[in-house]
Amino acid sequence: MIKRRLFFQIFPSFLLIILIIVIALSWYVSSSLKSFYLDETSSKLEARANLVREYILKKNLLNSKDLIEECQELAVLSNTRITVVSKNGKVLADSDENPYSMDNHSDRWEIIEALNGRTGTSVRYSYTLNQDMMYLAIPVYEKDVIIAVVRLSFPLIFIEETLWQIQKRIIIGGIIIAILAAFVSFFISRRISRPLERIRKGAERFARGKFDKKLYGRGSVEISSLAETLNTMAKQLDERIRTLSKQRNEQEAMLRSMVEGVIAVDMDERIILINKAAGNFFQISAKDCSKKLISEVIRNTSLQEFIRYALKSNKRTKTEITIFQEKDLVLEIRGSALQDVKGNQIGTLIVMNDITQFRQLESMRSEFVANVSHELKTPITSIKGFVETLQDGEVKDPDKIIQFLDIIAKQTDRMNAIIDDLLKLSRIEQQKESSDIQLSQNKICDIIIGAVQDCKSQTAQKRISINIDCDDNLSANINPLLLRQAIINLVDNSIKYSDTGSNIEITVFEKKKKIVISVRDWGCGISNEHHHRLFERFYRVDKARSHGLGGTGLGLAIVKHIAAIHNGKVSVESEPGNGSTFSIHLPKTNI
Repeated sequence: MIKRRLFFQIFPSFLLIILIIVIALSWYVSSSLKSFYLDETSSKLEARANLVREYILKKNLLNSKDLIEECQELAVLSNTRITVVSKNGKVLADSDENPYSMDNHSDRWEIIEALNGRTGTSVRYSYTLNQDMMYLAIPVYEKDVIIAVVRLSFPLIFIEETLWQIQKRIIIGGIIIAILAAFVSFFISRRISRPLERIRKGAERFARGKFDKKLYGRGSVEISSLAETLNTMAKQLDERIRTLSKQRNEQEAMLRSMVEGVIAVDMDERIILINKAAGNFFQISAKDCSKKLISEVIRNTSLQEFIRYALKSNKRTKTEITIFQEKDLVLEIRGSALQDVKGNQIGTLIVMNDITQFRQLESMRSEFVANVSHELKTPITSIKGFVETLQDGEVKDPDKIIQFLDIIAKQTDRMNAIIDDLLKLSRIEQQKESSDIQLSQNKICDIIIGAVQDCKSQTAQKRISINIDCDDNLSANINPLLLRQAIINLVDNSIKYSDTGSNIEITVFEKKKKIVISVRDWGCGISNEHHHRLFERFYRVDKARSHGLGGTGLGLAIVKHIAAIHNGKVSVESEPGNGSTFSIHLPKTNI
């Protein structure tokens, strides 16, 4: 909602109310006067109509040729228009018009009413006289039977002129009253809003921490009481702010040089202070934790047990705990006694360091070393076994010796491939960290064609055809050599897991300001449970089959790192028996 000043809410409201009252009053007076004049005119017309009717009956003029002339004379005397209408609506006589040229009047409202034995009154525009008229009709009886209708009409122009003169005076008076009321409303609104405006400015001054000036409320009792209440509040705020500032300075002096999470608790396990870093570790607000039990604020059993142990031991202690959140944290916790100036223990001080990344790196190194050792140990064991067999001289068959040497050569090639992929991965990671990789606008289609050419010998060996669907004009900010290597790895992977004589499709398209390079095969496929780990180093779905196909387990990891270098990502869609689709998503314009 739009906020407005109080003055601009009060003054327009007052003014609007006054204008509504003036307009309503003017409308009411005008309507009343108009009704009054119309009623008066109707009464006069009815009285004159009765006289005309009596005169016609007395003179027996209905069937006389002198009816028209008599109506004209009576109209002059009564200053009205007189019309005599038969019971079938035919005009018998009219004081202003030729009755023989006039329409049948049986459909006129006042005539209908008169023929029904009532006095009919109607106000409408007369197309004959081109002006608003009031019509009044009464029935003419002969032996209690209606034989005709006498209608009198009177122009309303005189009434309208009179009413207009009165309305002009009412309008002028209303405008004068509205102007005077506007000045009065303005004065009252200012009188109400000014003291509140002064109080508002004073409250803003208090909010800025300036308590040297007091507020003085003039006007009503409520405004004076409000000013006094604000003065009392300002005094209390001043005292509390001074106290809080002193406490804050003491706490900041203790925590100023520390970037670790810090929690200080008393002997009852109530929090004395907790810094922002500690609050972030446990996803709590550090501002609202003072004087609360540690168990109320932090729901971590390991931390609570460590604090209890630190309070009892009165010695320096150390441990590690894990916080299970969306991203788990591993914290190294050190506890030491918190003492007062007399050396008495008043609690314990807990200092926490986030060692999550360190532990993750250790785990990754251990897993990497284990994987490398396993991958290298397999071919080394095979080579050593066949070499020892040959050294023993037990194999005399030359064909068998050649077979053993072929196996040794293949295992040597496998070791060489693993080492080459490890070196590639290491170089890519080093280049990414040093931001040494140069990116430039290049056509995607050219990169894909080059990668397919590099895989020609593998495709020829398994009689696999590769179909490319790519727009020649599609380009992106890329490193050609790295992207070519990533596509080679994906194509090589598809070739290994595709049947002889099958197809591979490479499709490039735009989707949500991304360029997507998809490599699709119709091989054995991969179940969903393995998708999230496919791009890890040395991860294999079927280790026995992967070793048989000669893979190193690093190809997809290299693809993932190359995509990350281009500020992109990789994805996989696959189902057992339906093949796999590996995709690289690249931004059209590199960020």
